[in-house]
Amino acid sequence: MRTLITTVIVLLALAALLLIIDRGRGERSVAEAPGEVATESAPENTTPQTATQPQQKTKTFALYIINSAGERVPLLVELAETERQKQRGLMGRTELGENRGMLFVYDREQQLSFWMRDTLIPLSIAYIDASGTIVDIQDMEPLDETSHPSAAPAKYALEVNQGFFEAHGIQVGDRLY
Repeated sequence: MRTLITTVIVLLALAALLLIIDRGRGERSVAEAPGEVATESAPENTTPQTATQPQQKTKTFALYIINSAGERVPLLVELAETERQKQRGLMGRTELGENRGMLFVYDREQQLSFWMRDTLIPLSIAYIDASGTIVDIQDMEPLDETSHPSAAPAKYALEVNQGFFEAHGIQVGDRLY
């Protein structure tokens, strides 16, 4: 009986070790299913990293927005979770791919406010509450340092190419999944 228990413990330890090793291998660049998280290097069109600034990995997350017509609109977003990622945002980028964006994640619902300092592309921003409901949408112009506060407390902010929400029939009250 002791031999059987020892064998089971060794097999469980090996399985755990293989899982850890597998997680460290070849990170995927695109999430394969809604809600699946992958990691990728910062896109090439960002400001180059210096020797003192190591290239930061960002997580990429596939999500859907259900618009007022009930249509599922797919979107692949980079997650800005750390303070550094939130402060940098999409600064310095010269383009943002179609159906791509950046989702800023905060610990709690609060009044959020964004500006476009050093941001070179026109963006639209959706402020989203903790339940995933869009509470405000605004357009923002490149390099404009005007503050764009949320109309209601929000836990998330989603930046996309300007006009994305309008082109896909996405409005205040629509939800993310």
